[in-house]
Amino acid sequence: MRVVIQRVNRAELTVEGLPPRRIGEGLVVFLGVLQGDGEAQADFLAEKIPHLRIFKDEEDKMNRSLLDVGGEMLLVSNFTLSTDCKRGRRPSFDRAAPPSEAQALYERLARQARAQGIRVETGEFGEHMHVLVENDGPVNIIIDTEKIGK
Repeated sequence: MRVVIQRVNRAELTVEGLPPRRIGEGLVVFLGVLQGDGEAQADFLAEKIPHLRIFKDEEDKMNRSLLDVGGEMLLVSNFTLSTDCKRGRRPSFDRAAPPSEAQALYERLARQARAQGIRVETGEFGEHMHVLVENDGPVNIIIDTEKIGK
């Protein structure tokens, strides 16, 4: 799995015909599920992301987690994170997991984050979405479970 995590002051996601999903201070998490990913990767990220110390403390140092600040999460499925650009000019998405597998893992990560007491908003899996983000910092973190052996 690959995630791009953005620390935000606020964010809003819209899908045509549905009410917008909004969060205040917290994290926008773009999630790409790759072939071969499974529950172990989803569980790892569900534990890792809420505990990342990327929010400022009283001394203006990144020393507090999403849980520490009572922040919210907007989880957005993003198959383009599976992109391979090694050859040519057209990105390859061949490494993306099949939609049914990816959706199950996406939903698992959202459930596990909620179980930790985090308010989680989600996008609509497989739909065209618009995401408005007010970055804080900006702080952007990339985690690739494949590169850390998870």
